[in-house]
Amino acid sequence: MNEETDVIVLGSGAAGLTAALAAHESGARVRLIERFDRVGGTSAVSGGVIWVADNPRQRAAGMADGRVDALAYFRSLDHGDLRDDVLEAFVDAGPEALDFLERIDALRVSLLAGYPDYYLDRPGAKPEGGRALDHDLFALGELGEWAARIYAIEEPKPMMLRETALGGGSGVVEPHELQRRLAADERGFGQAMVARLLKACLARGIEPELGVTTKRLIAEQGRVTGIEGERAGRPFALHASGGVIVATGGFEWDADLRRTFLRGPADTPASPPTARGEGLALAMAAGARLGNMTSAWWAPTLAPPGDRWATGEQRAAPVLIERTVPHSLMVNRAGQRFCNEAANYSALAGAFHAFDPQTYSYQNQPAWLIFDAQYRARYPVGTIMPGQPLPDWIASADTLGELAAKIGVDEAGLTTTVERFNRNARDGHDPDFARGTSAYDHFYGDRSRTGTAVTLGPVEQAPYFAVEIRMGMLGTNGGPQTDGAGQMLDHAGEPIPGLYGAGNAIACPTGGVYAGAGGTLGPALTFGYIAGRSAARANAP
Repeated sequence: MNEETDVIVLGSGAAGLTAALAAHESGARVRLIERFDRVGGTSAVSGGVIWVADNPRQRAAGMADGRVDALAYFRSLDHGDLRDDVLEAFVDAGPEALDFLERIDALRVSLLAGYPDYYLDRPGAKPEGGRALDHDLFALGELGEWAARIYAIEEPKPMMLRETALGGGSGVVEPHELQRRLAADERGFGQAMVARLLKACLARGIEPELGVTTKRLIAEQGRVTGIEGERAGRPFALHASGGVIVATGGFEWDADLRRTFLRGPADTPASPPTARGEGLALAMAAGARLGNMTSAWWAPTLAPPGDRWATGEQRAAPVLIERTVPHSLMVNRAGQRFCNEAANYSALAGAFHAFDPQTYSYQNQPAWLIFDAQYRARYPVGTIMPGQPLPDWIASADTLGELAAKIGVDEAGLTTTVERFNRNARDGHDPDFARGTSAYDHFYGDRSRTGTAVTLGPVEQAPYFAVEIRMGMLGTNGGPQTDGAGQMLDHAGEPIPGLYGAGNAIACPTGGVYAGAGGTLGPALTFGYIAGRSAARANAP
């Protein structure tokens, strides 16, 4: 069965939904294809934060920013993986993309007050924040039956990120307001983002086609002109005069692709098991040049045994607050600290991937978060709140020696490390890794305290506890390279006519640089916007 349209978008995450809207508003007929039975994927389970420099909310608040600062910031972090044309396209089009989405009511965002960039010692960084944006609440009833088709929507998130400790808030919503939100089924985080983008698509007659498998791209005379796939068990072909936009997510859930491309061990993705590299395979078959393939949006993760996705895969969550609040430290199997525990999660991968040629092993894996009774009484560990019974995956003991024996860590090393850490913490400094000296270190700490005590506190009150920290990722950020118009490039560096990409399905426009909170979704939305407009223009007579 042959069908026709102007633009095909593969994938219904934030990048794909944005691409569909941008193409439609540019005059194209759009078909939105999703291989799973739900929409949103990784975007739906994310925090939803969007990082864009000089964005409309910043401008409205009178906060100084601009192209020069943004480019200086990225280039100061470049290790050879940035390409000027795509980086500049992101910086230049980011504000325009957000303005477009807000004007058509596909986004409603607000500043995350005081949320700093991640590398504050670099030129162009903004310690006062402003580049990271949070989503306003969205009432799911506005979607009708489509509300149930958003990934992981069964897990209510009736708060905005800026109200939580993750966003710098208190984490408390007044009981009557929380009840109102639950009654109205209002959601924040990535759920709000995907829901509002989806509502804008549905209002324009762009209805995601679920459960459709794309088998291959159709190419005619060197131009990508459609897809062949399977729908409801039957083969079909869909032709597109403007082209195909690949926005299917990364490849972190494909074990073979992880082994082939990623550096160092990373076995616990924090994304849902939807990113399996199908878009990468389609692009490779079309002759696309790859970039940034050894990198990912790294994050240390907590993966409690028995916590599974509905499809059976191990579930994991990024470890942000747990390693940053006082009365805690991280150690390796030698019982030694190996990093500033409060540093930004993406950069911590370098410490977790450190390789010891003498032992021919990754010396900082496994890693353990060690904490004491003070911590246990005050702070959560994953979903385990203070006062709740301890699950089996949290080890405990009355002495550090006993704890070391339980988790297989060198006892003398752990005891010596904790003693040194405690002496320094009492003095309010960390000469070994400078924990507590950056504004970012303080953001996820205990803000009821002052100075370095926000994150530094001795581990000295029994009993003692330990949880294993794994190396994971929010998603991969390598894939086919594109130009500044979102068009995929071939091995000669020339555009492949009719083939575009956005989101984690492409080599990220910011390379491996995670600029700040929302460093994944900012480029994803922007290049969804760019690719959608480019494909629509290619269709224009």
